[in-house]
Amino acid sequence: MSHTLCFETICVENRQLKNLSYHEARLNRTRRELWGYQDHWSLAELIEIPDSIENEMYKCRLAFNEEIDNIKWEPYNRRTIREIQRVYHESIDYSFKYEDRTELNTLFAQRNDADEILIIKKGMVTDSLYCNVAFSDGEQWFTPSTPLLPGTQRAFLLDSGIIQEAEISEADLPKFRWIKLFNAMVSWENAPELAIDTIA
Repeated sequence: MSHTLCFETICVENRQLKNLSYHEARLNRTRRELWGYQDHWSLAELIEIPDSIENEMYKCRLAFNEEIDNIKWEPYNRRTIREIQRVYHESIDYSFKYEDRTELNTLFAQRNDADEILIIKKGMVTDSLYCNVAFSDGEQWFTPSTPLLPGTQRAFLLDSGIIQEAEISEADLPKFRWIKLFNAMVSWENAPELAIDTIA
């Protein structure tokens, strides 16, 4: 039995757990595919919001493998992103939300003076350090079909028709005008939207 930990980061706002069905689906898929468990966890039953959590935005971080390892609650502070640095890795694998993010952190250390990275794998655009990404040609928003980790916010946006999936190579980047970065904690409405030339 592997003792690898995975985790879910769930946005809590006004004491409400956001997009819970998407987190629950990914958590149960992770448990099934990594460890062979067939039982279904209900996050609404497993997570009790502490009385100390107020109406501000909080991050609920649930670490698990065969059982829940721990649940942590932290106030959420938005990051400021002004410039993005392209970085490259031919074999990085983050297909499950592993607690061990050593490879990702090593790539982040290559960002020079930038605030964020855009990871290119075998010529294809994937993700940033913490976010999925989408690109606009001025009319529609497209998210790469090659993410390192398909996020819960990404799944929600695809299901809602707000973004579409497309193959996006590094060579395609100049075709776009804008990039947005989003994740479970950063809704589409609050996602940083930057000009494509902010990607170094």
